[in-house]
Amino acid sequence: MVPGDGDDPLRSVKRPRRYVAKHWLVLFAPLFGYNYSRDAYVLRVVGRYVGPVLRPDRRTGRALPVEGADRRRRTSMA
Repeated sequence: MVPGDGDDPLRSVKRPRRYVAKHWLVLFAPLFGYNYSRDAYVLRVVGRYVGPVLRPDRRTGRALPVEGADRRRRTSMA
């Protein structure tokens, strides 16, 4: 059994994905390579076994705060 192949009984929790801005991925390009099976960036030499798993942050801006209980901002209850 090869460590990190997904069938390892000792590792029951997968490494969490960390979302980072695209400019950081460009800066870290010499250290990280894209892994198609994970759909994420991992360390080039040891990324299959250890290290961070990075994904591009695709979230857009911050959501506006919601005022009151009705999130759709309806004026009356029908």
